[in-house]
Order: sequence, then C-alpha cells, then structure tokens
Amino acid sequence: MVTTTHTSDRLGTDARMAARAARRRGPRASIARYYSLTKPRVLLANALTAVAGYLLASAGRFDLWVFVSLTIGSTLMIASACVLNNVLDRDIDAIMQRTRARATVSGSISAVRAVVFSIILGALGMASLAIGTNGAVMLAGSIGFVTYVVLYGMLSKRMSVHGTLVGSVSGAIPILSGYLAASERLDAGAIIAFAILFLWQMPAFYSISIYRRDEYARAGIPVISVVRGIRATLVQILIYTIAFVLATLLLPLSGLVGIVYSATMAALGLAWIWLGARGLRARNPEIWARQMFRFSMIMVLAICLMVSVGPLLP
Repeated sequence: MVTTTHTSDRLGTDARMAARAARRRGPRASIARYYSLTKPRVLLANALTAVAGYLLASAGRFDLWVFVSLTIGSTLMIASACVLNNVLDRDIDAIMQRTRARATVSGSISAVRAVVFSIILGALGMASLAIGTNGAVMLAGSIGFVTYVVLYGMLSKRMSVHGTLVGSVSGAIPILSGYLAASERLDAGAIIAFAILFLWQMPAFYSISIYRRDEYARAGIPVISVVRGIRATLVQILIYTIAFVLATLLLPLSGLVGIVYSATMAALGLAWIWLGARGLRARNPEIWARQMFRFSMIMVLAICLMVSVGPLLP
C-alpha cells in the first residue's frame, strides 16, 4: 500500500479514497472502499449529464417519477460499469501512479466481491429504468454499459489508438438517456446533445494523454500521445475542440434553446478554442494540457447548466 504524502498526492480521487479506507476498519471504511470502486467523479459527471438531458427535452414539463427513476437507474448503471472496469483494469492500474492504490489492486476488495457488487448495482439500475422510464432509455443504458465495459475497457483501450473514440460513445450515452426519458423519441435535439458530449470528451481525454503520457506508455496503453506523438495530439485536440463548439451552436436549430444559451456557449467556446490553439506553440505541453483539461471541466459544467435552463430562457 502506498502511504507517502508525495505519492498520495499523485493518486486519483478514487484511489486516494480507497487508500484512506484501507488504513481503517469498520463499516464506514468498508462502504468507502466499495464506493471508491464506482469512480465517484466519473459517476457524478455522467449522472449530471443524464439529468441535463432530461431537463433539455422536458423544457419545464417535469415528471417527478420519471426523473427520479432515470436519475437512480442511470447512476446505478454507470456505477456498475465503473466497478466492473476496475476489475478488468487491475493489471493496468497496478502500473499507473494515479490508480495503483485502488481497492481492486491493493486487494482490500477481491475481484469476486467487486463483480458481485457490480451485478447488484446493474440489476438495481436496470430495474429502476424499467419501472419509471421507457424501452429506449433501457436500450441506451445497455448500449452504454456494453460499450464502456467490453468495446472500450476490454478491447479498444488495450488494442487501438482509437480507444478514446469508443469510450466517448459510452460517455455520451447518459445525456441521450435523459433526453429519451423525457421525449421518448430520437430526434435532432437528441442527436445533437449526444454529439456535444461525444466531442467534448476528445480534447478532454487527449489532454490527459499528454500529461500522463509516460504512465500510459509504461502500462502499454496505445493512447494517441504514445502512438502518434505530442504534436499530432495537439492538432487533434484543436480540431475536436472546434467541432465541439460548432456542435453546441447547432443545438438552437432544434428549437429547444435560445439566445442566452447561444451567447453563453459561443463565448466559452471561443475561449476554449483560443486555449486549444495555444497548445500548438506551448513550450511545455504537459502544463498546457493540464490547463486544457481543467477548462474542459468548466465546459462540461457549463453545457450541463445551459441545456438544463436554456429551454426556460429567451
């Protein structure tokens, strides 16, 4: 178990949580260890996009039963996928600095118990979606689960430079699920919302691949920065940033949002494009990449907020 302050500071959020819980005993520590397997930050971010998708499509027509079922069901399904991903990634996580203290790596939770935990979460999540939403939401949730666990976690992440593209499909499913829960149809608004979240993930995670390039190389993960180099990654980040901004500005064409949304996202989008362009001449790409990733967090919070309230504003 890693215990030094220097190393602990370099651990990811879930790994730090697991490391602290591993030093304690009792029910609270056990709950913390299991909770860490759900990758809390990833879980919260994805659940938030599901809520945003519902609020976008509902445009003020709020059905509490559907909303609660969607929120609980999506959260549990995402948590289930994250737990199972932890089990599958034990060999990789043991090598990478930010993940080496995860509960499935340290052994504080066995692989068998983690799988059982994942199954329980998934079953409860699907039951919640079945009770309160519709078949389209259940199908979308199932596709997201399989894409993240199998197509991304088991296959493309380990075998292809395009793993991030595959992972981004699963990351865009929650906002689509939320939209489908409210609208019960796949229309232009749903497709654009999905595209926005899909495109957002590319510059965000390509930025991570730059400042964690050495870790990915040691783990044998063929991310773009390892396979094609930093310069090619910088170019791709800028391209996808521009594509993301354009996608956000297409949403008003669906009639769901208006001028307040458009002005806000245009201003933030131009700022992100400017920051992305700076990467092409950055003297220290690692420092720039961290800035780019931090700004991506601002962007995803902004898009969730604006698609949630945009239908109610001019």
